[in-house]
Amino acid sequence: MDEKPDKKPHVSIHYCTRCNWLLRAAWMAQELLATFGEELGAVTLVPGSGGRFEIHVGPHLIWERKRDGGFPGPKELKQKVRDVIAPERDMGHIDR
Repeated sequence: MDEKPDKKPHVSIHYCTRCNWLLRAAWMAQELLATFGEELGAVTLVPGSGGRFEIHVGPHLIWERKRDGGFPGPKELKQKVRDVIAPERDMGHIDR
């Protein structure tokens, strides 16, 4: 039986509209959905301002642009999401 969507983890990507980071946020959302489509309940883009670029998995802040020194690459992002939602999952070539 499939797990209900509301029980699956939700990812939120907070991005600065003034910095024109919508395309970056959308691309990261696409990468996550392509990799974790069955394991995620939702990926939400949250517009904001002030140079904010943060990625949350549920209550966990896994990336903050200012704290972490820029933006994550797709490999790093997927590993960080995996570490929260399915730490036992082997990501194949991404983990090598």
